[in-house]
Parts: sequence; structure tokens; C-alpha cells
Amino acid sequence: MENLRNLVAAFVGTALMMFTQAGHAQDVVFPPDNQSLEEIRQSIPNVSTQELQDILKADPNTVLIDVRTVREANLMGGIIRAKRSMTIPRGWLEFRIGDAVADKDAPIVIYCGTNRRSPAAFMTLKRLGYTNVRNYEDGFIKWREAGLPVESPDEAPNNFLYSMPQKVADGVWSAIGQTSPSTYENTGHNNNLSFVITDEGVLVFNGGGSWLLARALHDEIKKITDQPVKYVVLENGQGHAALGASYWREQGVTIIAQEDGAAEFKERGEQIFESAQNRLKDKFYGTFLVEPDEVFSDKKIIEMGGVRMELINPGPAHSPGDIMLWMPDKKLVISGDMAFHQRLLPVFDNTDTAGWIESWKTFAALEAEIVIPGHGTPTTMEVVTKYTLDYLVFLRGEVAKILDDGGDLGDTYNIDQSAYEHLDTFEFLARRNAARIYQEMEFE
Repeated sequence: MENLRNLVAAFVGTALMMFTQAGHAQDVVFPPDNQSLEEIRQSIPNVSTQELQDILKADPNTVLIDVRTVREANLMGGIIRAKRSMTIPRGWLEFRIGDAVADKDAPIVIYCGTNRRSPAAFMTLKRLGYTNVRNYEDGFIKWREAGLPVESPDEAPNNFLYSMPQKVADGVWSAIGQTSPSTYENTGHNNNLSFVITDEGVLVFNGGGSWLLARALHDEIKKITDQPVKYVVLENGQGHAALGASYWREQGVTIIAQEDGAAEFKERGEQIFESAQNRLKDKFYGTFLVEPDEVFSDKKIIEMGGVRMELINPGPAHSPGDIMLWMPDKKLVISGDMAFHQRLLPVFDNTDTAGWIESWKTFAALEAEIVIPGHGTPTTMEVVTKYTLDYLVFLRGEVAKILDDGGDLGDTYNIDQSAYEHLDTFEFLARRNAARIYQEMEFE
């Protein structure tokens, strides 16, 4: 059964990679109603490079859709950088646009490399009922040649991981996830999957968001070391931390969580599972719900191969059961969702922002020199303090002013958060964060 499962997984993975790499298959476009490509180009609303820049400046929430394959986009230098930029290959557009853009009146600009596929993709969106669509006729090539901002849709296009593991310190590695919400394109790898290699085994911090993603991480670990993975630590009860535990359970690895995080995942597991399944579709193959083998309350120490690793729950913070991994000999902490810096932190319904500020004292007392956050590249305490603690203090202070003045929930939308607008996910989270903090503080 295990051999069959691995064979099917390999087939699914190979098929997906072949499909995403088969850029020529995506080039076959059949214009609707017997129109030629040139006739379509002349009949649809087109925008130039300058006009697209003006559109993105006037409305940063404009959705940019690149209809090239991910591999093609990487080979050609990336995709257009914008707050709502995504890749949906032409052959998948009909199947995935509904999940990616639910609002059919949302402003959308569609493009490809040289204005060959995007006109027909425009017609597809119109047939599907999208009302506010335009075509970027210059295409990505001219955008890039103009020296305008671009980004990579996937730093590891031949792998389910968004990026390959990088060495952070001796024996410590991390596969950095995309600083965006979990999507089909990033295979749910939107958080950091870290691991510590010792002479007696490997500890993995975060199980990953699916069976296939966890397997992809394990494949890369095996290329770096012959040591077996002995522990997988779930930083909290969220899907991107815990759903991949299904793969690790099959490998006989001990899965560890903090008791509150384990309870949260047990209570909401089916909802988390269904949401991820709807988002990842075929990439969710093999995933099933798993409870941890071990739970702890405040602290758990693991000594392995002469390396001391302290698992610490600093107290209420981003979500129930948040865990940090502290390595005192290296002055390195894998902070999990305790700390953010390249993307705006999210405030959830179960986030305790007052508790987060208080718990930060435990975090700061470590005096870490290297911080691997839950999202974003390794950094320092100074940086994560600026974009986590300082942001929480600022936003709570602004909400306190509204409450003191007798304001209401609607007033939170006018809080000036522009100092943080350069962070990824800002447009999705800024107003929502303010509203949720208002609801939290209203009854404090």
C-alpha cells in the first residue's frame, strides 16, 4: 500500500510539473466566434505600459493576472509586481478564476508575454461574467524592458516548495515561503519550513500545508543529510503548520505541539482541512487530519546530538499554542508567528493583541541575534520589533483614541496605516486588523 501510495504521489507530482512546464500547450488558443487574434485585439479594451502604471497607482487593489505558466514566467524574468498579482495559466483560467477572484466586478488587468494569449483569456473572463476587465497589450516583455518592478511567481518552479531550503546557520536551514496568502500557485507554501540537523537526527519546525508539500521538504532534507527526521514541531494549529503532519505520521516521526494549539486544531480541523482542500485541489492529494503525538504546556527541551533546542510557548499572541524554538548556543530563534516583518501581521478572531504585547517580553528576553520568523527571510530582533511589537502598540493606541472619543467601528477604517503599506498583504489585512482590534478592545 505504501509503495502504491508513493507511486501515485510521484505520478501526480510529475504530471503537475509537466503540465505547468508545458508552455507550448498553453499557446494553442482558439479565438471565439471565428474571430482572428488581431480582430480580438482590436475589439477589447487595451491598456499601455504607462496606462497600467497609472491604473496600479490609482487603485492598488487592481488584480493582475498573468496567463503564462509558472515555469515560463520564471524563465522570462518573473511577473509584474503589484499588490494583487497572480499567475493563472491560460489552460486553467476557467477552473481557477472563481477561487482567485470571487467578485466579478473587481478591476482586472490580464496579460501574457507578448499579447498572444491574453486577448483570448480576456474573452474567456467576459464569458464567465467578469465585468471590469482590461488587457495589457504591451505584455510582460515590454514591462520588464522598461525596468519596471517584477517578482518571481515561484523561486523553485520544478518543486512543490516555493523556495529551496537555505542555510541560515551551522545545522539550521529554512525553506522560505511566499509572503502572501496560501494559494494554488504557491502550493500552500506561504510560511517558513525550517529544520535543524544534528549528529543524531533532524528536527523539522512546521509540518507544512499538505502531504505533498511535506514530502517535497523531506526530499530536500535527504539531499542535505543522511540523518533521519525524528521530530516535527507544529508552530500552532493553523493549516500551513499542521496539515502536512499526515505525511510525517506515515514516516514514523514524532509530532509535537503546544496543548492549546493542539486543541485548536482538533476543534477546527475539519474546517481547516476543507478550506485547504478547496484551495489546493489536486495538490492536496494524500492529506488527512493528524493529531500530535506529544503536547506540552509552557516549555519542552529536546537534546539531540549535543544540540539543545528549547520549545517555548511565550503566552497569548498571534494564535493559540504559538511555539518558538530557541537555540541558546547559536543565539538563534525560530519565532514562528510570534514575529513578522516582510508581510503585515494578521489579527484573527482568536488573536490576543494585548497578550501578544505582554508575551513579547519573554521573546525579547532571549536576546536572539538571528530570527527566523514565521513568514519572510531571516532577520534581527530590531526588525521584527519594528514590524510586530511597534505595529501592535501603534494600532492599539489609535483604536484607544477612537474609543475614548466615542467613535465606532467605522472610524477604524480611517486610521492612517500608511507607514506599513509597503508590506505584503497590507491591502488585505490593514483595515481588517484595525476592526478586529476595535472589537477586542471594546470590552477590555
